[in-house]
Amino acid sequence: MKDNLQLGDAEFGKMMLVLKQPVTQANHKEFKFLDGSEVGEMQEIASGIWAMPAYMQPDDDFTMFFLTTQIESGETVMAFATGETADGNFRLSQPLVTGAGLNLLNEHQPNRAKRVLKFLNDISKADEGNWRMVE
Repeated sequence: MKDNLQLGDAEFGKMMLVLKQPVTQANHKEFKFLDGSEVGEMQEIASGIWAMPAYMQPDDDFTMFFLTTQIESGETVMAFATGETADGNFRLSQPLVTGAGLNLLNEHQPNRAKRVLKFLNDISKADEGNWRMVE
């Protein structure tokens, strides 16, 4: 693995942010991107699965959502999903590893990707999550 991984690096796409605590009704308001002013707050979309827009603009078909869920190991991770509309119905894509989602967002909206990365790094710096390399 190379030192100093950067947003956009292929290896960065293998990075996953693992949260120390799951998102719940009691703490979901603590996860506000851009103070919740532009994108809102985490919403539970299924049991134990929370989502919040990371990028969504009325004049752009590309959308990206934060997605928190528990994985097989029992850990809660911050992943991403794109939004898709098919036959008039909106749905989220299959989850993307944190780094892969950030790299995809970086391809479409580099400035927003940097803001999202700062938000996630702030979670890590607050000791609420840790970055890990996944296979």
